[in-house]
Amino acid sequence: MQDKVKLLSVVVPVYFEEEILNELHKRLKKVLVGLESRVNHEIIFVNDGSTDHSLQILRQLQKRDKNVRVIDLSRNFGHQIAITAGIEHARGDAVVVIDDDLQDPPEVIAEMVDKWQEGYSVVYGIRSERKGENAFKLFTAKLFYRLLGKLSDVKIPLDTGDFRLMSREVVDVLKKMSEESRYVRGMIAWIGFPQVGVPYKRDARHAGETKYTLKKQLSFALDGITGFSDKPLRLTIHLGIFITIIAFLAILWVVIDKVVFHVPIVRGWTSLVAVILFLGGMQLISIGIVGEYIGRIFRETKNRPLYVIAEKFGFECSKEDIEENKVSKTDIDYQQSLINNSNS
Repeated sequence: MQDKVKLLSVVVPVYFEEEILNELHKRLKKVLVGLESRVNHEIIFVNDGSTDHSLQILRQLQKRDKNVRVIDLSRNFGHQIAITAGIEHARGDAVVVIDDDLQDPPEVIAEMVDKWQEGYSVVYGIRSERKGENAFKLFTAKLFYRLLGKLSDVKIPLDTGDFRLMSREVVDVLKKMSEESRYVRGMIAWIGFPQVGVPYKRDARHAGETKYTLKKQLSFALDGITGFSDKPLRLTIHLGIFITIIAFLAILWVVIDKVVFHVPIVRGWTSLVAVILFLGGMQLISIGIVGEYIGRIFRETKNRPLYVIAEKFGFECSKEDIEENKVSKTDIDYQQSLINNSNS
């Protein structure tokens, strides 16, 4: 009996990329059609609150290509949440996540499928070269990945992004992880299963400008560090002990000066102010670190949904698909809602 051809889902978060989408779809289709003897495919575009013509272009692509699905979020929820929305709606036996700027070449997907079919559950892209990025971005990215590697309790591969393939067993576990402050590549590393990297050269943007500002980069870095390590909290303890020891030695020095060497205690106010400012600064930093963790706990206790969907296109499923278990429960629920709306 011939095995059923498996399904590959490709998830693409979209944010203000109207200039790129047609070319992205063209290159994705070229790769995925070339893999049709091995896997069927679907492409899930997640519009993350774009207010340009991105959604209109995606709807046109969906009308022309029966393999395209579109999720339109009600507002901008952020890159990691958009990825999560796409993954949770993916039907595939394996799911690939790729950004919408064509910096990650779609052609690498074929290599990822090869590794998946060899038995790996996760195949992540390793950026061996990054074109079109300035020295500051390259330096800070390299520094962040290595700092996170030192701080994290989970081994997260260096120089990797969200461009990766995940098997269904990994996706099913990931869907159960509902934290709000998400660092998806770290969450996948935490899950485990056999994982392997595929080196590739990251291209410059195909068009437009990056939407990933320095503020977003810092926020993302903070999510990565606080989500996978409590070492910053321990660092505040060590810092407190260190400063206490220094203060004790300073007091001891003053006492010895007074008792043994009869040096007058009257000193200039500059050194005193410097010490007070230093200790005050350390206290504020420590409180800020603790507050960051507490704030994340507070947001988690609200238990709000990670995202809100305004509309979905291309997720309609036939009775045969449902009976043959080719669709997810999400698709079935959505199909039922369409039926209910049409009857009302």
